[in-house]
Amino acid sequence: MRMVFGRYMPYNSVIHRMDPRLKLFMILAMILALFFPVGFTGFAFLIVLIMTIFTMSKLKYSMLLKLLRPIIFMFLVVFIFNIFIARPSSDPANILTNWTQLGAGFSYGLFKDYGYTLRIWNIYLSEYVIYSSIMLSLRIFLMITCTTILTGTTQPLELTLAIEDLLFPLRIIGIPVYIFSTIISIALRMIPTLIDEAGRIMKAQASRGIDIKNGHFKDKVKGMTSLIIPLLVSSFQKAEDLAFAMDSRGYDPHAKRTRYRQVKFQIIDIFIFLITLTVVSLVIAYAFSSVLRTFYIPRIDGILYKDFSRW
Repeated sequence: MRMVFGRYMPYNSVIHRMDPRLKLFMILAMILALFFPVGFTGFAFLIVLIMTIFTMSKLKYSMLLKLLRPIIFMFLVVFIFNIFIARPSSDPANILTNWTQLGAGFSYGLFKDYGYTLRIWNIYLSEYVIYSSIMLSLRIFLMITCTTILTGTTQPLELTLAIEDLLFPLRIIGIPVYIFSTIISIALRMIPTLIDEAGRIMKAQASRGIDIKNGHFKDKVKGMTSLIIPLLVSSFQKAEDLAFAMDSRGYDPHAKRTRYRQVKFQIIDIFIFLITLTVVSLVIAYAFSSVLRTFYIPRIDGILYKDFSRW
């Protein structure tokens, strides 16, 4: 099965027909909001917004289901890493309940900054570890979802025009905006191509007795060498072929350019853009406004950002 992440899907949806400049700015605004301290409450609004736009784009939910496996793996890695380094403070003002022994090497306590914490010898499993691991995994998943919406509903040429227009102020100080936009659009376009190429190389190596997916860890590391080297060679070859093709068609990055395809705003585009920007603005304002924080999850958000007033 061909990998569809990063590939344009030619569906007829309102998001596909949306102005690429507004779409790109809208996606960047949603990704930016993911990095503000909005807690699970703010993420709930962003999840509804992002999934609504994903549904409007008519993209298949199976695309997102395929991303859950690496996200779950990342959650486990972050979770295991956190339980070894995240430890509650020993400040008496931070301790709500002293350690209660459950058995040999097992005890639990309640702290302001980490919530309920289970100590297993020198390992600390706390509410903060769970919440922070979920938050990081969820943030990455939503970022990938936003990127999937952008690349799945926007053709590479339209994406190039959108990046060029949004970077227009840099042209005033002499920065070659068109070259940057072309590089970015080509890089995004080559992602699914390289993924397909990696799949073909893995099948070719498997037919020769090299199994990358199964076996011991040492065998997998050796098998990755047989994948990475041919993939790098193929990547350089494709880049050279693309350069020759562009040169044979008279491409000059410094020449004065005109546009055959013109993009225009539609009423529905402005409506979707304004609704999205309003929700994103409210979520960002929620991160800093004490008035909007009436709608928060007291315990979870309080532990996550160590805001004791939210308890």
